[in-house]
Amino acid sequence: MSSSLLKEVGELDINTENCKSFLLVDENETLQVMEEESFLERLGIPSNKAVKVLSIFGNTGDGKSHTLNATFFNGHEVFRTSETQDSCTVGVWAAFDPSLSLILLDTEGLLGATSKQNQRMRLLLKVLAVSDMVVYRTRAERLHNDLFRFLGNASQAYLKHFTSELKAMSDRCGLEVPLSSLGPALLVFHETSNTKLLGCDSRTPGGAEQLLQKRFHQLSLSTEAFNSVEYVGTRTTLPPTNFSGFLEVVCRRASNTSTRSRRPPAIVYNVLKALSMRFNGEITDDRITTSSFFPDEYFSCSNVCLSCGARCTKNMNHLKDNVAHTAKSRCRYTHQYNNKVLICRVCYERGLEVAVNPKTSASTDSKWFGLATYAWSGRQHWIGNQDPEGSVVRPELRHVWLGNEAFLKDNSNGTQRVLDGVNFAIQSVTDYSRGPTKAITAWLTDQVAPEYWRPNSQITECHQCKKPFEDGERKHHCRSCGEGCCDVCSTKTMSVPERGWGSAAVRVCDDCFRTGGNSTDVAGKQLEAAREGRGLMARRITEVAQSTLDAMTSAVEYPLGIVKDVARPDYWVPDHELVKCHHCEKPFAGTTAKHHCRACGLGFCSQCSPELRPVPSRGWDHPVRVCVDCSEKKGEL
Repeated sequence: MSSSLLKEVGELDINTENCKSFLLVDENETLQVMEEESFLERLGIPSNKAVKVLSIFGNTGDGKSHTLNATFFNGHEVFRTSETQDSCTVGVWAAFDPSLSLILLDTEGLLGATSKQNQRMRLLLKVLAVSDMVVYRTRAERLHNDLFRFLGNASQAYLKHFTSELKAMSDRCGLEVPLSSLGPALLVFHETSNTKLLGCDSRTPGGAEQLLQKRFHQLSLSTEAFNSVEYVGTRTTLPPTNFSGFLEVVCRRASNTSTRSRRPPAIVYNVLKALSMRFNGEITDDRITTSSFFPDEYFSCSNVCLSCGARCTKNMNHLKDNVAHTAKSRCRYTHQYNNKVLICRVCYERGLEVAVNPKTSASTDSKWFGLATYAWSGRQHWIGNQDPEGSVVRPELRHVWLGNEAFLKDNSNGTQRVLDGVNFAIQSVTDYSRGPTKAITAWLTDQVAPEYWRPNSQITECHQCKKPFEDGERKHHCRSCGEGCCDVCSTKTMSVPERGWGSAAVRVCDDCFRTGGNSTDVAGKQLEAAREGRGLMARRITEVAQSTLDAMTSAVEYPLGIVKDVARPDYWVPDHELVKCHHCEKPFAGTTAKHHCRACGLGFCSQCSPELRPVPSRGWDHPVRVCVDCSEKKGEL
């Protein structure tokens, strides 16, 4: 660099005596400047001024802030420094050097004590991504491996997670060269006291840069994300440190536009804002599976398939762009989640993907006939297709992502329609006998139970203590794993939202209570036996119907609370939340019946829900109870 240019830089530095840095991003990764106008005002930059960005990294106590002050501001304390070994920089601080048109970003030290180490490392990569020059400042007699691992891991994470987001940003900003194709220049600024600088030995071929690349290669690391790697060394035997060599390299890099051109400062702000919005959120230590400085857990989606355990491969917050979860591996079927989807074969051959759902009855069937058909053919009865998987549909196994209501809640209104049909049948058959039989109770419970519950006929002993069930002894289903247990082994209650039970506490077995209900591999070996048992459903129903028809009365004692919980459609307000009629606001007393409107799902008293109308939009093909508000609506519900 010429002496005239150095003199000009020094004169401009003197004029920046009153310049102060400001906090740009705090330790929680929160951007402290909300608008780009405020960003420009805090830096003192006109909007049409083209700039480059220089960021500095390094360990705590190696003099990053002092380096920026001495190099660009003639020693004035624009960035706060401390005489102690503790870090005085928390978050990311910014200032502007008008002589070189450089936005300077000072980062927190890598060895600084913080309770959010994971968030800090992710923040450093965001700063690196918006920089044109990256300076790694180290003050040591030798270059340690941590320096190479940090930069190598940063390069890998930059290419893997940030390139697509930066490319999208460059397209939106109208840049001719995508930001992702040309990464920043890397400057390793090394200060020693007693040892020689790297590459000063004339016998070393290739100089310091080749030695740096050799060290990266020995550690199986790459610097592919950086457009160049350059070593700058200074040896300090007596203070002060000589920063002229470092300033000369920075000036040369700042004026070089062959790889990266200057850009409006608003683009710098918008890119940092976009990265802050994309990559954010808490990172728990138990998610970190590698010793890398920038593991995938910092930047990738945290959702895991509940069925097979596969991790989502998308970047963080991809659902904001309406991009669904994906996994590299194929899923496995788990009967608790019933994650098999049936696709119409004809539509699939035409390039469409249309999921097909079973129906318990046709719209032209009466309640009697629909109930009989459902009971005779099992809950997977298909109208017009007795064997759909071999003819008109193709099965696919889908991943079960947390929050995917399609799999986690198996509470379609099909079971409620069956319950309505049973009530209709019970009310029609009167006074044949006194009290129901246990066979009817067990059968009815199995019909409306979730897919992951073990059928009563297969429960011969307690799943926990292995004690055989005696005649008349109550069998309880754990709402978490679906196994049958005795009273003693299922005394605990807890919320099981992942099974569709909402936030209310429900009965679970002691094992699931201790483990928090994380038992996802239940009864895998007995799945085939369960399928074979369902194949005999028609004969069992025939025998039960013939032997117990005389015993049916209007007072069938099936477990009503369980049936209502299982059969309740997703859009219905739970019974325990119904304290008054939604229309007349009359409180529900102990004798006041609660009725759900089949159209809106809200709770009403008998006087406010007297009408019967079909609600095809909700799957009710026959006339069902609706409230006065929905009944007054014109057109088809």
